[in-house]
Amino acid sequence: MLETVNLHLESKGVRITRGTIVDATIIAAPSSTKNREQQRDPEMHQTKKGNQWHFGMKAHVGVDSKHKLIHTAVATAANVADSTVLPELLHGEETRVWGDQAYLGQKQVIRESAPRAAGLDASPLPLQGSGG
Repeated sequence: MLETVNLHLESKGVRITRGTIVDATIIAAPSSTKNREQQRDPEMHQTKKGNQWHFGMKAHVGVDSKHKLIHTAVATAANVADSTVLPELLHGEETRVWGDQAYLGQKQVIRESAPRAAGLDASPLPLQGSGG
């Protein structure tokens, strides 16, 4: 669905190319969640964030740094490390990639997935202005 939206936006002159912000968020589910077979859903797992445990899934997103539009979304079990999904969040044309500490040490992955990007910029990205 996002691919269709992105193609529509591009046809209207909104081109998502220069920079991507990557992040993930936990989507909580009750620990008693059962599927049709009355089993705990195998796609949901627990993970620890800070000192608190969470059960559910995780939404990983790639956001255009200029337009602040989500161009990529991937859902995983909550226990999947943010950095393992990084290649799927990049479209390959980035010149810059922003992310938090969960993505540090991923320079080689960024180089392979977005060859024109120098690496991860962990500094805060301004949410207004010309962006990149």
